[in-house]
Amino acid sequence: MLDANVTPPRPYLLLTPGPLTTSSTVKEAMLRDWCTWDSDYNGLVQSIRARLVRLATDTPEGYTAVLMQGSGTFSVESVIGTAVPRDGKLLVLTNGAYGNRIAQIARVYGIALSVLDFGETSPVSPQAVEQRLRDEPDITHVAVVHCETTTGMLNPVAETAAAVKQRGKVLIVDAMSSFGGIPLDVHALGIDYLISSANKCIQGVPGFGFVIARTGELERCDGQARSLSLDLYDQWATMEAGGGKWRFTSPTHVVRAFDQALRELELEGGPAARHHRYSQNQQLLTQGMQQLGFCALLPKQSQSPFITAFHYPASERFSFEQLYARLKSAGFVIYPGKISTADTFRIGNIGEVYRQDICTLLQVMEEQLFW
Repeated sequence: MLDANVTPPRPYLLLTPGPLTTSSTVKEAMLRDWCTWDSDYNGLVQSIRARLVRLATDTPEGYTAVLMQGSGTFSVESVIGTAVPRDGKLLVLTNGAYGNRIAQIARVYGIALSVLDFGETSPVSPQAVEQRLRDEPDITHVAVVHCETTTGMLNPVAETAAAVKQRGKVLIVDAMSSFGGIPLDVHALGIDYLISSANKCIQGVPGFGFVIARTGELERCDGQARSLSLDLYDQWATMEAGGGKWRFTSPTHVVRAFDQALRELELEGGPAARHHRYSQNQQLLTQGMQQLGFCALLPKQSQSPFITAFHYPASERFSFEQLYARLKSAGFVIYPGKISTADTFRIGNIGEVYRQDICTLLQVMEEQLFW
């Protein structure tokens, strides 16, 4: 029989963009069972919602937070399928797999769509966005991915938001891999919907995502949803009326872990402090990898601190599968590449990952060089 008081050893450190390595205290928070109807649990949900809004802006009035079961893509789909009206038109700005996924969601729902594709290694151009909005005045909503984890690209969200709001459009920002790990203010930027997930920079575990929305925009969405389960408006209305109640069974253990993760983010010093740690991780990683002969895919000005893509070395003997297996046996898990124009692999810098972890990884990498 397993001793409940013994924490099992961690098999490896996740150097991925999420799910990621979490603290022991976040994992321990899931050891208690919760009833979805209980007032204590619903009060916890309400507290999380309020704290998320405060995390997103210094001007919380006029904003609300909605929690949605499932992976981050479920929350993205809930926004696209609910926020864009039947007579609306969505412009998707894409430079990777996750922007493409937003466009795919729109096509599945039959939403009128315009796509502005910048390729896999170029950032979004606010000037091009402004031009497209002039060319297609029937566009009502614009969606952009803040950090495109396909490559680690950090898109210029402030400049893009300015171009979108200048034309009076509704702005949707997929901040899946960035929210909580980089300072931003949805009110100052004019973001109407910001989407993220429990298991990214806030360092919780997988199970739900969330949307921070301008309340006035969300209130206009009654009856617009193209899905029952992913009706963002109805989920919000139920949470508002029920004091934190979810429409369907909520991931209670994951919510409790997320509450603990929020506390640990606050103790660390908030998004600014976490951004500093992630940036230090990324800089140390990139410098060390370069010394080992690995070249980063993106230039520094486009690189996020969350995940970094590296070119394969110029050796026919190199095998990512062999590198992956060797690193895993040494206690590290990394990600394969995801772009079509180059052979790459990716290493994440987020989660319970610190300078010493990166140093150890680099040491292991040097010991495992076999090409």
